Amino acid sequence: MIAINVLTSNAAPLDISNIDTDQIIPKQFLKRIERTGYGEFLFFDWRRIQEGPNTGEPNTDFVLNQPQYAGAEILIAGKNFGCGSSREHAAWALTDFGFLAVIAPSFADIFYSNAGKNGMILVRLSESEVETLTHRSTTNPAHKITINLEAQTVTDDQGFSARFEIDPFRKYCLLNGLDDIGLTLRHESELDSYESKHDTEFWLKPRSTEAA
Repeated sequence: MIAINVLTSNAAPLDISNIDTDQIIPKQFLKRIERTGYGEFLFFDWRRIQEGPNTGEPNTDFVLNQPQYAGAEILIAGKNFGCGSSREHAAWALTDFGFLAVIAPSFADIFYSNAGKNGMILVRLSESEVETLTHRSTTNPAHKITINLEAQTVTDDQGFSARFEIDPFRKYCLLNGLDDIGLTLRHESELDSYESKHDTEFWLKPRSTEAA
C-alpha cells in the first residue's frame, strides 16, 4: 500500500447515486483468488455493451471509456456509493483500475472501511460541493482537483475549497501507507523476540521428568 498525502488529478465524473458493489465489480468475477487484476472488470456492465450485435464491445458513452478521462486518479460519484454487499473486491477493482480517491456525498459503511484499508481516500463533501466538482469535470475533462489529506481539504484552480472529515486512525494509515499487515509489521522486532522466547521456553528447553 502506497502512502498518500497530496493528490492532484483530473477526475472522472460518474453522477449516479446508489452505485452498489455489484455494479462496481459484478459477481461473476469474484471467483478469482488474487487481489489484483480486477480493474479490467470495474463497472463491467456499464463499460461493455450488453446486448445487440456489438455485445461485449466498449460502450463509448460511458465515462471511463472516454479518452479524455484516461488516467484519472479521482472518481466523483453520487450519494451512497458502495452500497450493497460487503465484497472487498469492489475496493480492489477501483484501486487496480488506478483510482486513489473517490469524492461523494456519502458512502456505505462497509465499503468505506474496505476502501480505506486498501489505500483509497474517500472524501465526503456536501451534495452541492460534489455537484460543483462534477459539473467542472464534465465540462472540462482536464479540470484538476487537489486532495490534501494532511490538511483534509479539496481545492481546484477555480477557487473551490472544501474541508472533509476523516477518522484519525485511517488518516494515519493512509499517510504512512499502512494496511493491516503493515500495522502489524511495525512490531516485527517485538514479535520476533516473543516467538524466540516462546520457542525456547516451550519447545527447546529440556523438561525434567520425575522418577516413577
